[in-house]
Amino acid sequence: MPDLIEQFRKIPVANISDVMNRMSATATRLRPYHDGSVMCGQALTVDSRPGDNLMVHKALHIAQPGDVLIVDAKGELTNAIVGEFMIDEAKRAGVAGLVIDGAIRDVAAIRSGSMPVYAAGVTHRGPYKDGPGEVNVVVSVGGMVVKPGDIIVGDEDGVLAIPLEHAKDVLKAALAKQAAEQAQWIQVRAGTRDYSWIDDTLKKKGCLFS
Repeated sequence: MPDLIEQFRKIPVANISDVMNRMSATATRLRPYHDGSVMCGQALTVDSRPGDNLMVHKALHIAQPGDVLIVDAKGELTNAIVGEFMIDEAKRAGVAGLVIDGAIRDVAAIRSGSMPVYAAGVTHRGPYKDGPGEVNVVVSVGGMVVKPGDIIVGDEDGVLAIPLEHAKDVLKAALAKQAAEQAQWIQVRAGTRDYSWIDDTLKKKGCLFS
């Protein structure tokens, strides 16, 4: 598994998304707030009451190095689910990143750090710590279903969950996609790329041009 994760780390999220038929990416509101470092690891999921982070604290204390915390906080932005202190705890636990379908705070500290943090928004208001919630259950963040153990990848374009049972097939397709794009770049820079497909496509669609 570590080798598989490291191979995904080297592939842009956009390429992985393309070979997954562009159907699995999170909503655009889940954006990176850190310094742009790439995120890759396995999902440790949290289902949380909006504005409450009790189960997120529990998840941090059972997290294994390389886990990515995926928190379904229902997209509520009234209260921050994590801030600088919890991000530091995550770093000390060896967590590979956090994805919060909710709000965060202490953005200046997060932005200057390398711990990957993706969230739906920002607020200065702190969280409640009453529960209820669940850990290691199927969740939905930004419209993307995530199961415990799924491979999570993230870069400055966004976050993507790769079902573990399909990971090897997705990796093979993504590597092929990346190799094809590298070949295209060589043609573009050499001025030899064939663009006849543009006119061919327009003709098939009945578009008239001269």
